[in-house]
Amino acid sequence: MAEAQAVRVDPVLFEVIRNALVESTEEMGVTLRRSAYSTNIKTRADFSCVFFDGLLRSVAQGFAQPTHLGSMVEIVPRVVRAYGRELGPGDVIVSNHPFLGGVHLNDITVISPVHHQDELIGYVANLAHHVDVGGGAPASVGAFREVFQEGVIIPPVRVVAGGEVVDDVFRLILEQIRSKRETAGDFRAQLAANHIGATRLSRLLDRYGWSTVRVYIDELLSYTERRTRAAIAQLPQGVYEAEGTLDTDGFTDAPVRLVVSVAITNDGVSFDLTGSDAQRRAPVNSTYAQTLSACAYALKCLVDPDIQPNDGFYRLIDLVAPEGSVVHARMPAPVVGGFETQTRLTDVIFKALAPALPDAVPAGTKAMQCHAGFGGIDPESGEYYCFLETLGGGYGARSRSDGPDAVQAHGQNTENAPVEETERNYPVRILKYELVEDSEGPGQFRGGLGLRRDYEFVEHEATFTILADRDKEGPWGLFGGQSGSPARYILNPDGNSPERLSSKCTFDVRPGSVVSYQTCGGGGYGDPFKRDPELVARDVRSGKVSRARARDAYGVVLMPSSFEVDASATAELRSALGE
Repeated sequence: MAEAQAVRVDPVLFEVIRNALVESTEEMGVTLRRSAYSTNIKTRADFSCVFFDGLLRSVAQGFAQPTHLGSMVEIVPRVVRAYGRELGPGDVIVSNHPFLGGVHLNDITVISPVHHQDELIGYVANLAHHVDVGGGAPASVGAFREVFQEGVIIPPVRVVAGGEVVDDVFRLILEQIRSKRETAGDFRAQLAANHIGATRLSRLLDRYGWSTVRVYIDELLSYTERRTRAAIAQLPQGVYEAEGTLDTDGFTDAPVRLVVSVAITNDGVSFDLTGSDAQRRAPVNSTYAQTLSACAYALKCLVDPDIQPNDGFYRLIDLVAPEGSVVHARMPAPVVGGFETQTRLTDVIFKALAPALPDAVPAGTKAMQCHAGFGGIDPESGEYYCFLETLGGGYGARSRSDGPDAVQAHGQNTENAPVEETERNYPVRILKYELVEDSEGPGQFRGGLGLRRDYEFVEHEATFTILADRDKEGPWGLFGGQSGSPARYILNPDGNSPERLSSKCTFDVRPGSVVSYQTCGGGGYGDPFKRDPELVARDVRSGKVSRARARDAYGVVLMPSSFEVDASATAELRSALGE
């Protein structure tokens, strides 16, 4: 290290090495996405990639899924240490253990050492959501009571030795899984991504030498800490508190209470979740890593977006999450629905900060992952198929703009599963995919609209799981804005006997049955009667808001035979409604 410290830090070379490190993880992501088999990875991009140095410090992260921020910085160091044996060139270890820094079982992390001239210099890793890992229902999502029901739990094991797949281990894992072909392909894509990452890093070291790059890594982490500390100093110091709930836990009607206290000081940002409910035998428990991701994401939103999420950033986050609570579950708690809690926690953090940062945070958003998981025997191929996606909803309005319609919220950055690809690869038809009229939260700036997506099952029986929330209460408004509409989950919505479904349930569907998701709208921001009437008229014209809602919620009257605002009638109505 003495030799390394003698290297002078050149600002131009610093930027070259900084960007080369990040781009190595980005290229890992491109490789993984292009090589994967499942829609969940190749299309929805439900994965993240990262490089750690030999001290197991996070150095560079491909920024695909913000929900994985805490996952990666927790699971990689803990898995490597738990494995406890030296990894040679060409070795790969794998784990999805939720209580060893992981999240839910579908998220499987693959870790490879990076060597240069026979010296271990660090690790590349990627985490990807597999469409099925076994357990009690297709896609491994369901209202389970214990983690053992959720699928195969993989402790840190070596799945590749010296560049060769350890066949016994690989076959043992695959045998627990329904969608073997897709899973095998996705595993190999993860291995290929790590290989590319290690190769790119080796070339960087060939060019500049490990002694030089090591100094620049130290400087990068210090630089990130300095920038993060400076950004936090610009935030209003103080302690900010809020509470929120999930509607139900899936087995009882009791809401799941989340309590947040955010302390902003010159030393960093502390998140204290003391007072949140105890963990439940229900699919609403978040692991420590999931909870850390929510906190890291919230802070990342408040600082310069150019600040990289590496060890220097995480040094300024302090998390108090009592073990045994829904925000820090312990064995054998079910964790498959932990991201429902994690995403809602992000919403509650922003709610706490709203009085201090009214221009920086949104009103309540969809704030749930909103899983749709199903599977069965494909009548055409005879293979067992599994499908999983998460659906968008309304985003909360902001101080100067409406909330976006039908998007993934907060750290959830997965993409849409296109209708064409879904119908081509799975025995299901998407009958409707549209915005839900009048689902927005009214405000001076309205919340985003929810979406409707209807699945029809063709010529076969299937097992379907809804793992979501928000069917009791919609997202809250801010500063006079109103709540968005709640979500609805309906079996055969246009039939003679539509059936309302729970937000957390697993059930069988017959051939020809239709399952409809109608997700919540986002909360509004500000007094709805202060909304520009022309914006209301535009929403009515585009089919987002009905004439009746324009009148009742916004006090806007349109001409009977057009979409023109009746200015005098609007002024009179707003005056009357405002009294």
